Amino acid sequence: MQAVETSKAEIGVKPACDALGLSRATYYRHKAPPGEAKPSAAAASTSPRALKPEERKQVLDCMHSERFMDQAPREIYATLLDEGRYLCSVRTMYRILDQENEVKERRNQLRHPVYAKPELLATAPNQVWSWDITKLLGPVKWTYFYLYVILDLFSRYVVGWMVAAQESATLAQRLIEETCRKQAVRPGQLTIHADRGSSMTSKPVALLLADLGVTKTHSRPHTSDDNPFSEAQFKTLKYRPGFPGRFGSIEEARSFCQGFFPWYNQEHHHAGIALLTPHVVHHGQTEQVLEARLKVLSKAYRAHPERFVSGTPMPIRLPRAVWINPPPATEASTQRASDKGGNPVS
Repeated sequence: MQAVETSKAEIGVKPACDALGLSRATYYRHKAPPGEAKPSAAAASTSPRALKPEERKQVLDCMHSERFMDQAPREIYATLLDEGRYLCSVRTMYRILDQENEVKERRNQLRHPVYAKPELLATAPNQVWSWDITKLLGPVKWTYFYLYVILDLFSRYVVGWMVAAQESATLAQRLIEETCRKQAVRPGQLTIHADRGSSMTSKPVALLLADLGVTKTHSRPHTSDDNPFSEAQFKTLKYRPGFPGRFGSIEEARSFCQGFFPWYNQEHHHAGIALLTPHVVHHGQTEQVLEARLKVLSKAYRAHPERFVSGTPMPIRLPRAVWINPPPATEASTQRASDKGGNPVS
């Protein structure tokens, strides 16, 4: 320390400490007289402008009073000023509340309920359906037609659709009832998933599903990922070549859909179902198609084995299960299977 004192007089504390490889904190710690009490960190950081303890208590008691307990600090500050009183600034009020862990919504008001995340599993057709409604632009601004679509989760097969001039729970009820009859759905067999639109949560639809023995589930509010299959199907529809910017009439909208949905079900090779068509998967023709594909790939391998460095090529396998929001353990196992180049379970 003596060397630092000598150098200090010539070049200053910082350059001297840097030259000797010491920190300035070490220098000042050793410079303090032995036995001298060092001020605490709290005392050292206390501003001389800070409120005294009794003033702080007065501010806190004021904010806790029955008159002000449901008001924000800005409201309290302005009210006191209008009454000719000044206790402290708004920022100081917030600082005091923060020290008491009271910086939060102080009013007693309703909270949004916690919605459970839907976890739905389909291992075969007609176990889980997803349905939704999308708008199709009409001939002029602010006019729409409404497309109702019911999609099978496992096969991606559109089991029912309808174009209407309005969104109506009665129309949705009729579509669901007719679709269940066409697919020969038995009580207790099916779960129908939808978002929280007015038609989806309506009483007529709920009563119909109860009568049919169908379980209903809903997405969480403002969570589009809870209904991803219907959203993806609408994207396929609206990005299809030939999809018009506007439909001139409801008949034109229905005519377009009458061409689109047969193509989607019977010709569209879906990436989520092993590049099979929804019709093949929904009607149980998967194994025949995959066996035919294997024969074609085997023939190609025998003709040019050098082109297949990993051996005989295999057709993509159909996932054994399809989830909406799989549990974490299932999601992790799916990711491991994908990382290994295998076929995921879900």
